[in-house]
Amino acid sequence: MEFEFSPKVKDLQAKLQAFMDEHIYPSEARYHAQLAAGNPWPEVVEELKPKARAAGLWNLFLPHSEFGAGLTNLEYAPLCEVMGKVMWAPEVFNCSAPDTGNMEVLARYASPALQKQWLEPLLAGEIRSCFAMTEPGVASSDATNIQSAIVRDGDHYVINGRKWFSSGAPDPRCKVFIFMGKTDPDNPDKHKQQSMIVVPLETPGVTVVRSLPIFGFAGAPDVTGEVSFKDVRVPASNILLGEGRGFEIAQGRLGPGRIHHCMRVIGVAERALEAMCRRTRVRVAFGKPIAEQTVTLERIAESRVLIDQARLLVLKAAWMMDTVGNKVARKEIAMIKVAAPSMACRVIDWAIQAHGGGGITDDFGLALAYANARLLRIADGPDEVHRNQIGKLELAKYK
Repeated sequence: MEFEFSPKVKDLQAKLQAFMDEHIYPSEARYHAQLAAGNPWPEVVEELKPKARAAGLWNLFLPHSEFGAGLTNLEYAPLCEVMGKVMWAPEVFNCSAPDTGNMEVLARYASPALQKQWLEPLLAGEIRSCFAMTEPGVASSDATNIQSAIVRDGDHYVINGRKWFSSGAPDPRCKVFIFMGKTDPDNPDKHKQQSMIVVPLETPGVTVVRSLPIFGFAGAPDVTGEVSFKDVRVPASNILLGEGRGFEIAQGRLGPGRIHHCMRVIGVAERALEAMCRRTRVRVAFGKPIAEQTVTLERIAESRVLIDQARLLVLKAAWMMDTVGNKVARKEIAMIKVAAPSMACRVIDWAIQAHGGGGITDDFGLALAYANARLLRIADGPDEVHRNQIGKLELAKYK
């Protein structure tokens, strides 16, 4: 693979970095002040969105699409990393989960009518969306366990079920769900039992029960919630791709979603390493800066190695997704999903340790960064599931 970024990507990198320097970093204190004042969705994000759009830094994530910037996964990777250095920044550029994955699903699989109704306002940043797959009653790391029902009734489907860790559900700007449930629970092929359907949030029977704080952080990016669906009726035309195609759509959606998370978390780790270096140079213990303590030097060096290893693995996965497709690249996607969040957790943990007691407070943002990185070891499939897949694919070479 070619590691040199194209002139187009370098130009976008420069524009994005300039925007971060001029608008995002100076707004961090204001964002956290609004968060501390009890607003889980600080106004500063909405204020910056028109500026990002005017700068041409909008919808960068959609590869080979008439709807987005037309960047490949490999071209998007360095841009996503820059955005990831501030956890709320991706939303400013309309490049945040779960909307990115939902927009990809709608762009690939939805009818023109559904695209007009939901994709266009999402692309414009006028609304937000939710992806509802995980359920509290079953081990959702095995998606075939999903029990929510989608039952055909004439020209409608009737939906019943309970979801949680539904990204974006509590957001007042959220207007639509992509819902996964079973249309054919008795199908002998367990991967053809599920379907995905578009559900407007305002449909009778949809109730957002509660937000789900992550490690006590109620205002973390991509706020998740628990949602009840009781006798929810939606038009049959809202089904995506057809009955029994839900698993197929999920695999198409989660590949790009997983790599985007990994790209962003590399940016988070870079920011943590920077904080560790700056903090240890000015903190003095036992007569010399902490940066001069051997244990600190080892951790800084190991962080640099771990971050660069993860970045190279992500770039390889992105390149393979672009050249041979998500299915062939499934091992590489699984590998980065294990490697990148684990790397970030370790680097952030060392940065917290270097900050002393301040590291576990809200003052430096490291506790929130750790909470989100730790979440990623479960979200979009836990480490154990990805390791099993990697192991099986590796063993298959030796049949």
